[in-house]
Amino acid sequence: MDFDNERPIYLQIAESIYERILSGGLVPGERIPSVREFGAELGVNPNTVMRTYERLTSDGVIHNQRGIGYFVSDDAREKVLQAERKQFMEEELPAFVRRVRLLGIGDDEIRTALGLGKTKK
Repeated sequence: MDFDNERPIYLQIAESIYERILSGGLVPGERIPSVREFGAELGVNPNTVMRTYERLTSDGVIHNQRGIGYFVSDDAREKVLQAERKQFMEEELPAFVRRVRLLGIGDDEIRTALGLGKTKK
């Protein structure tokens, strides 16, 4: 995994887990690697992975079964989807709209770029 130096690594790891949950790469009830295993796999300090797991646990996305490991929560997909949609609507979409307006890109250009064709008038 390549990390962006502009953002905390533990958040980038959490986002990669969110993506795996949304894409079906991780399913409810599935065990995820231990802190040490995942740290070694990613080449990061286990404390960084632990911080990620603490965040995911507080978000209700994973849970710890003492002595067994961490598992994807039953409602993880719904929680991740809700959180990601909220972030998109509050942060990414407004930034996109500001950029579109700044560049003077019209609705028809956007539809064409998305392969949706022009609007009927």
